[in-house]
Amino acid sequence: MYSKKRSSLLLTTYLLLSCVTPSQAQDVETNTSPQNPSSAQVQSTDKFNSSGNPLLFPTKTQEVEIEEQQPVTLNQAIEIALNNNKDLEVARLQLDRSRDSLNASLATQLPTLNGQLEFNQRGDDTPGEDDFIMRDRSLLLGQIELSYNVYDGGRRNANIARSSREVYLNQLEVERISEDVRFRATNAYYELQNADAQVAIAQAAIEDFSQTLRDAQLLEQAGLGTRFDVLQAEVDLANANQALTRAIAEQRNARRNLAQVLSVGQNVELTAADEIQENGEWPYDLEQSIIMAYKNRAELQQLLVQREINEQDREIALAATRPTVNLFANYNFTNTFTDTFDSTGYANGYNVGARLNWEIFDGGEASARADVETRNIEIDETNFAKQRDEIRLNIETAYNNMIANKENISTTETAVTTAVESLRLARLRFQAGVGTQTDVINAQRSLTEARGNFLQAIIGYNQSLNELQRAVSNLPDNKLFEVR
Repeated sequence: MYSKKRSSLLLTTYLLLSCVTPSQAQDVETNTSPQNPSSAQVQSTDKFNSSGNPLLFPTKTQEVEIEEQQPVTLNQAIEIALNNNKDLEVARLQLDRSRDSLNASLATQLPTLNGQLEFNQRGDDTPGEDDFIMRDRSLLLGQIELSYNVYDGGRRNANIARSSREVYLNQLEVERISEDVRFRATNAYYELQNADAQVAIAQAAIEDFSQTLRDAQLLEQAGLGTRFDVLQAEVDLANANQALTRAIAEQRNARRNLAQVLSVGQNVELTAADEIQENGEWPYDLEQSIIMAYKNRAELQQLLVQREINEQDREIALAATRPTVNLFANYNFTNTFTDTFDSTGYANGYNVGARLNWEIFDGGEASARADVETRNIEIDETNFAKQRDEIRLNIETAYNNMIANKENISTTETAVTTAVESLRLARLRFQAGVGTQTDVINAQRSLTEARGNFLQAIIGYNQSLNELQRAVSNLPDNKLFEVR
């Protein structure tokens, strides 16, 4: 019964969209949008995908002229934003790049095989019986060597661990940006719904003030009213028209803002297809919400992963002063094609061994670089504490706002019902000659304010719920590392 009453009240507000003066008819026709998702829903969001050329920009007016107004639901708006967002696209590319870097680090665990082939013509003085003789030779030399780094001071393992953490960090970044995109798209959609509601309220106010003007004119003609009452009604109607003009401008701006957040084409203008209604419930109390946020937020995990990366960087820095051990085995050959001394033929050999390299003293450079990474670790720990406190503040702010808006919905709904009845009675008293026009005007203004407060309470509740969902993140499954 309660939900039916609320839906009826919202429907009544939107039915007033058609009740406007002739001077606003054109604006209303171009600025109102369907509110029934079943009739206005878009079947596919592929048409909203942004251009594949990021450097493309319009050079002709027809390329930026709005060709169509396309209604979209909230879920479709989120889908479009996730498909088109450039920051998210860059993050996914960086994730792929970090995976390639990990493969490169893993490759250092395998031995390396190098081959070399050289052809040269040599000429050198060679002592003879009486004098030096120029000896000319044509040689083909070749070598193939297999080498393996047995121990490198821990650098290789640190590089692999670092690359693995880089992949993890970029996965979290994709998740963080995805959550931000969802939040911004949802918030822009609610802002558009709010702008649509303000247009509807302004249009309803015009109808109310138009009725008051007609009543004042009829009473003046009957000798029961004054010219002052008519002039006052005309002023109020003019002010209402100005308010509608401003509301329509804000509606257009909200539509363009949604198009910008969703990164759609230059020729498309989006309208809201969903009705204004409470968009879900929050099933957790404040303390549960805070704990869930600490577990779910990618930002906190990113700082922990960055700390691990800095630990590996410190290990890499210290590895510079540790010994390295390499095993090697090579095979070489020489083929002499021509020789002044007729010493031609083929010769070959092999070499197997181990190499030990150790930079015993580097002036303290490695130790200093390790100290730098230690400071970075301390910075990460401080930032973690700071981020944790910010998350709690965000949770508490969004939670308190949501509770307040939830309570205000019922309060403002009652206020609208009361204001409608109050205006009806004030108008009847005025038409009967026992009330004043001031009573009617005050009742009209109270009704306009009550309508605005009611719709704002619902939209404010949805926005607070959206903020709370973003502050907790990864709902409803609480999967922290899901890459969307």
